[in-house]
Amino acid sequence: MENQDIVFFLPTRKGSERVLQKNTRDFAGISGGILHLKLQQLLDLDLPYPIVVSTNDEATIAVAASFNSPRIHIVERPDYLCQSATNITDFINYIPTIIPQGHVFWVHATAPFVTSETYLRALELYKNLPPQYDSLFSVNKIQQFLWDPETNRCINHDRSVLKWPRTQDLKPLFEINHAFYINSIANYKTYEDRIGNAPYYFELNKLEAFDIDWDDDFKVAEHIYRSLHGV
Repeated sequence: MENQDIVFFLPTRKGSERVLQKNTRDFAGISGGILHLKLQQLLDLDLPYPIVVSTNDEATIAVAASFNSPRIHIVERPDYLCQSATNITDFINYIPTIIPQGHVFWVHATAPFVTSETYLRALELYKNLPPQYDSLFSVNKIQQFLWDPETNRCINHDRSVLKWPRTQDLKPLFEINHAFYINSIANYKTYEDRIGNAPYYFELNKLEAFDIDWDDDFKVAEHIYRSLHGV
């Protein structure tokens, strides 16, 4: 796989409803916020791969441009693909129009604790996937008692056999945490999806899987970051 075949893809949009300006507002003393942090993590990989920042947000454009890096390419996204009601499939189908070939490493700024080292491990694994896999995404492994209120039963355990087994003996399930996806443009076009037909589950630990989705998440993430980095 040639260097130019990999493109990091980092989307943002203006008008976040649950966490105001969540990508660019100051985060634990970092000007430019979690977007600045994520771009720095990608640049710290010291790889020749381009970073495409897809956005309609002026603040995102300013933060991305502040790096003055030839690796960062800002692509202004049409507003109709930046709405809270935008169909994600429409957005996925848009990506091959700006990245016409190769492979997309899609990351989110809202996963601030995924490290450069983890991105590198995921990338190396993707490059050497066994033939039964065609893509990769990040997940959390869940081995807890999960209850379905509609059927009024546990969905990952048969309680008629044993009501309360050890949690480590429960059937594991996997939550997609949206930290990253790696997939080929060919699969984007074939499946109209950011994963292929047989994705590899790349497990993250609880810290790296932390996702900022609500204002409380943002505040907790700041406390964690300060604790980890002594700021």
